Amino acid sequence: MNERQVDLAHTVALGSIDDVDHHEVQDLLDTEDPALRAAFMREIRQTREALATLASATATPPPATLRSQLLAAIAAEQPPVAS
Repeated sequence: MNERQVDLAHTVALGSIDDVDHHEVQDLLDTEDPALRAAFMREIRQTREALATLASATATPPPATLRSQLLAAIAAEQPPVAS
């Protein structure tokens, strides 16, 4: 895989793909080269696994006051008025 294809795999893994990239990804998935297609899918899977590991390792619980602050903010909002 070339650098652009690796970047596309990372974009897919992050879920931040746009229309232009989507077409390039589709071209990769439709390729006649099964080794390229497999390498692309493997890169996506490995990136997702790395992101999941990082998220688990760095996860921190929210502050204890966050729930009450959110509920108070929601309660303070005015409902929309139908015109």
